[in-house]
Amino acid sequence: MSVVSEQIPTEPISAVGVLSSPSKAPDDYFVVAQTTDGSDADLWKDGLFKSKVTRYLCFSRKPGPDVVEDVKLTDIKDALPEGFVAVQETLDTNEAAMRKRRLCVKISPRAVAHTAVFDIRVLGKSKFHLLNYTCMGEINNMGIWYRKGEVPHLPSSQERFSRVPSDVPSDIERRTSSRPECERQSSSGGSTVAVGQGQGITQQRNAMDDVPFGIAQRFYDTPKEMQQVNLMGITIKSLAEIEEEFHYNFSTERSIVA
Repeated sequence: MSVVSEQIPTEPISAVGVLSSPSKAPDDYFVVAQTTDGSDADLWKDGLFKSKVTRYLCFSRKPGPDVVEDVKLTDIKDALPEGFVAVQETLDTNEAAMRKRRLCVKISPRAVAHTAVFDIRVLGKSKFHLLNYTCMGEINNMGIWYRKGEVPHLPSSQERFSRVPSDVPSDIERRTSSRPECERQSSSGGSTVAVGQGQGITQQRNAMDDVPFGIAQRFYDTPKEMQQVNLMGITIKSLAEIEEEFHYNFSTERSIVA
């Protein structure tokens, strides 16, 4: 019998790991804590002796530069498949991830990957299988199933630039057309006056022509707060006070000459 598959997630899996406890999952990680029929999805449990050791699969769909292109479940003694890396330790305690079996993951850059793993499920002892899912192997009479799909690629910067509508002027066209526009604004801001009849010589008058410029009267007068200011024994005086105090009429020199 088959179980009707759910809609494929929008983002592919970007990382796969194993945890010793479902409560210790890192941020953005989903823990496969139960099988599809609601049983405990512990990958370490022993059927004969009750063990305190537990292991749970987890994965993340956080968008990044890489995606999980493929996954495999091999015997611990088998050679590592080419292009794959082994999940050897738990993410939370750095202990052995599995016993007797080894989870292998193939990581590829998202930009070059055509397909990737989008979902991972653990099936219990039931005879059901998941539609559109592939079984990678069994651990403790539980099947590990995964689903693959096409990787959605975001358009690169070069592709986005190539999609600019044709009616939008290019950078060169904008620079070329900016100068005549400035010239039109300049000519409209003033007037053109003929200097010589038939000479073809013109004079551009600026809009600021004939505007009088001068220093405000308040700057001519000496501020009251600047008068008779004593700074370390130095008295600041105005020009009129200096001329009045040090005025010399040269009367003695004039009497000698006379």
